[in-house]
Amino acid sequence: MKSEIRNPKFALGSRLLFALAVFALAGTTPLHAYPEFQQFIVKHSGRPVNCAFCHANADGPEGAGPGQIGHLTAAEQAELVRARTMFEPGAKLNSPILNAFGNHLINTLGKRKFLELRLAPAQLAEALPKDSDLDGDGIPDAKEFLAGTHPLIASDGDPWLLFRANFQRSFPQIALTLAATVAGLWGLGHLLHGFAAATRSKDDEAEESAH
Repeated sequence: MKSEIRNPKFALGSRLLFALAVFALAGTTPLHAYPEFQQFIVKHSGRPVNCAFCHANADGPEGAGPGQIGHLTAAEQAELVRARTMFEPGAKLNSPILNAFGNHLINTLGKRKFLELRLAPAQLAEALPKDSDLDGDGIPDAKEFLAGTHPLIASDGDPWLLFRANFQRSFPQIALTLAATVAGLWGLGHLLHGFAAATRSKDDEAEESAH
């Protein structure tokens, strides 16, 4: 049996053909980030944001870097094709060119609704579930979108909102600590009063015995 000899040029050509098939199957919508949302965030919040807000790569999906189309494996390319055709919500997809927030948007809203919101980016915040908080920092993803803070980074958020959320989350522990402190001070005060009373009593007895 002759051993199979792989032709590097043939392999490269096959990969190129597969990539072209991905573009063909993906439909007429080009594979790029949607600047309408980025422009809205920058204008509304005054914070500079890049494609890493929704994409796996900060430079967007086009290119040969990690998280970009030219870097995808065959399996990831197949998943990308599937992701590009999921127009209704609840698809449970994991597009290799999106981060967790980007995938959450498509899974929650569906590709059709997401594309419609390009004409009114502000409504994206209203369309997201009110209890959606991917980084668990206590600030809903909708508010993070409007504020331009990253919904996947717990330390990135409005300082006052982070303080309030952390305070509310830690309130039971804070209340217990305050109660224990007050009880400790109350007990210490009574203990000191007891020592003072005992001391005065001994002094009185000493004076009486001296007379």
